[in-house]
Amino acid sequence: MVTAVGRWARLKFAEFSEAIGFFLFLIKETFFFIQKRRIGLRVLIMQIFFTGVEALSVIALISLGVGAVLIVQGNNILPLLGNPDLLYQILIVVIMREMGPLVTAFIITARSGSAITTELGNMVISHEMEAYMSVGINPISQLGVPRLIGVTTAMILLNVYFNLFGLLGSYMVAHFISPFPFREYMTGLVMQMNILDVISSFIKSFVFGIIIAVVSCYHGFKVNLAVTEVPVRTIRSIGTSIVGCIIADVIIITALR
Repeated sequence: MVTAVGRWARLKFAEFSEAIGFFLFLIKETFFFIQKRRIGLRVLIMQIFFTGVEALSVIALISLGVGAVLIVQGNNILPLLGNPDLLYQILIVVIMREMGPLVTAFIITARSGSAITTELGNMVISHEMEAYMSVGINPISQLGVPRLIGVTTAMILLNVYFNLFGLLGSYMVAHFISPFPFREYMTGLVMQMNILDVISSFIKSFVFGIIIAVVSCYHGFKVNLAVTEVPVRTIRSIGTSIVGCIIADVIIITALR
């Protein structure tokens, strides 16, 4: 029993060390992205389009729904408690600080993270990675770096998009249900918002984007020439990305208190 546990611990430590090495190499290669060939730029543009543009409708729908519910319920309940201004604090904390980055990260993980792992895994199986290496091109640099930059960039932009729809667009929805002045709403938001809210939202979206991209690429490159490994690695990629984002969220919240 002890031997089995020790073997499992060594295996997990070796896998963790390999993942850290992959992450450091990917970050190092990111700084040399400008020097790469045009194919890297093409992959980057396609990744931003798939991760960002094609997810706009889903992000808008969720952010509008969350913001509208918070506005309607808060506008009805909080005045009864004698503190109507608490509505704006709740909106900023829930939408900008928490749900914006986290919900966006979960959507990107489910859509783009799984797609990246599946795509790279299939490329390994079809020996496309060997073709890159045969002409002196590192596949991690050529395929992993553009996806890292693309996913992180899209994550930041989608988070801003979520915040705008959640804080402003949802007012239009809530106004039809429980009308109240837009100027009063905007004044309350501006008065309660501070620079730390903006910084926290940006840092989370940046860190979450890196986590999703690195984990997805790592599991995609770890496929070992077996078709059955692709769905397994994809599921592990999604689970690891979600857990990583939640852990990072807790750390960031603690650090910015």
